[in-house]
Amino acid sequence: MADEQIMDAVKNGDLQQATVLFERYHKRIFNFLARMTMDRALAEDLTQNVFLRMIKYRNSYREGNKFQSWIYQVARNVFSDHYQVNKNRRSDFIDVEKMSDIIIDPDEGAAQNERENILHRSMAMLNDEQRELLVLTRFQQMKYEEVAVIMETTVANIKVKIHRAIAKLREHYFELEKI
Repeated sequence: MADEQIMDAVKNGDLQQATVLFERYHKRIFNFLARMTMDRALAEDLTQNVFLRMIKYRNSYREGNKFQSWIYQVARNVFSDHYQVNKNRRSDFIDVEKMSDIIIDPDEGAAQNERENILHRSMAMLNDEQRELLVLTRFQQMKYEEVAVIMETTVANIKVKIHRAIAKLREHYFELEKI
């Protein structure tokens, strides 16, 4: 059964069907939020919030729209709300030393770990929009058209922003590699 049909059933009160959508999307949403927050525990909490909101706001899902775009929009809103609530509590500084403990798998080779560490540190240096675009297109494998729907803009605008984000990421990466 297609995601959209399942969400229509959820919208019409069959809440048991929400477990199917949770099984299909919770890892992807978690990975998206983990890359956005750089914090696995926080990403787990936010992922739960996404699916709670899915139930709570199920009537806002419009029949005929793609479910994937809708659930990622919910995830973006959850992330944004969390960021807004906590922006005065924390500085924008991300503890780069701590990131390698959170993100990098300890079983990987040292050289690969170092490259990934630099990549993650470079990602953390991007602004939120640039990081979100790269997470959605490169890590979540979403098409530009899908990202354009989620971000409520044109495909051409997404392409330009991604091009700029990659250029900025490359710039940060090579700066960190020299250190």
